[in-house]
Amino acid sequence: MNATTEPGRRIAELDIVRGVAVMGILAMNIVAFAMPFQAYLNPIAYGMEGPADYWSWVLSFVFVDGKMRGLFSFLFGASMLLVIERAQASGQSPAGAHYRRMIWLLVFGLIHFYFIWFGDILAGYAMVGMIAYLFRRLSPRALIGWGVGLVIVQLLVFAMLSAGAAFLKYKAGIPGTDGELVAQWEEMEGAFGALEGQALADKLALFTGGYAPLTLERLSGWYEPFTGLFMFGWETLAYMLFGMAALKTGFLRGEWSIERYRRVALVGLAVAVPAYALLAWLLTRDGFSVPMVLGLVMAATVPFRPAMVLAYAAIIIVLTRGGGAIVARIAAAGRAAFTNYLGTSIVMTTLFYGYGIGLYGTMSRVELWIVVVAMWAVILIWSKPWLDRFRYGPFEWLWRSLARWRLEPMRRPAPAPAAAAR
Repeated sequence: MNATTEPGRRIAELDIVRGVAVMGILAMNIVAFAMPFQAYLNPIAYGMEGPADYWSWVLSFVFVDGKMRGLFSFLFGASMLLVIERAQASGQSPAGAHYRRMIWLLVFGLIHFYFIWFGDILAGYAMVGMIAYLFRRLSPRALIGWGVGLVIVQLLVFAMLSAGAAFLKYKAGIPGTDGELVAQWEEMEGAFGALEGQALADKLALFTGGYAPLTLERLSGWYEPFTGLFMFGWETLAYMLFGMAALKTGFLRGEWSIERYRRVALVGLAVAVPAYALLAWLLTRDGFSVPMVLGLVMAATVPFRPAMVLAYAAIIIVLTRGGGAIVARIAAAGRAAFTNYLGTSIVMTTLFYGYGIGLYGTMSRVELWIVVVAMWAVILIWSKPWLDRFRYGPFEWLWRSLARWRLEPMRRPAPAPAAAAR
């Protein structure tokens, strides 16, 4: 998550944008921490108790859903390229430095998935990052071209999933349809539709129960971090390539003019926000049926998300150029993004799961914003004081030490005493 920049200065823009992304991703993940996963895609699945919850979903869908994950992937590609370039410049093997980091990231991701939280993205990033290395020497134009092609592939994958759901729903409604097709439709409806009756009771019992049953449930799906690569990896790789292109062009180094960043932001928002608002209206009008959820939440958003991600990056760079105390804290959150991401999972699962405080399924969507803002405050409060004293966040230090197979110095050296006045 965090680019190592020695020798040479850190790129402040990368740290700041990454800090916003690591905090912003919680605003959507909070639903998957606190409610049955079906509610992550389909708001009527759980937690829709009134108008405030509906508008909370609209806000998340239009401005958060997928954008922070995309921004995270965008930054990952840029940071990855930076590490490769600096390894090469210092005489190290760029392939060795990169793949050691990705292998250990995969280990962290699998531990995170199986033993902490099923919504892990680290394992997927590690596997996609191993592929992204092959594109490191391409020009920005070529990287963007490949990225656009991968976005199209992702759109097709999700469109086929949506079409399959519509077909199964249609066939299941015809008397005499083969029982296997009906079972497939019922399984899909259970995975993406509203949970009711015994299915809901079982889900709540699982997540409000002990640690062992939850872990066994995740271990039973041992293949999920790998099979998810085909379903979601195309878009992730696209964003990594876009991030590499953005670093090469100077966009993520803060080298563009204010006017140019503003144009990117205005165009991106003008394209994406109305499109997302229209999709939200169409979903509401439809009543959030499973085929429409898959078609509009997953597939139809794919072409518009890159514009929004790029716009957000431009806005963040423009708004934080003047620096200041809050910007310094956001940058510190970005420097410790790996620790903040894993730490958030540990805090949230302890808060919501049965082996912790056990708030799972007890809060509405709008109430979850209280938890999100509180966690943002924690991230901003701890990150800077820690990094004022130490070189890395705790998990950044562990990742770096494992990748280099030696214990890296952790504590910052004490400042040299000022020369005595004469």
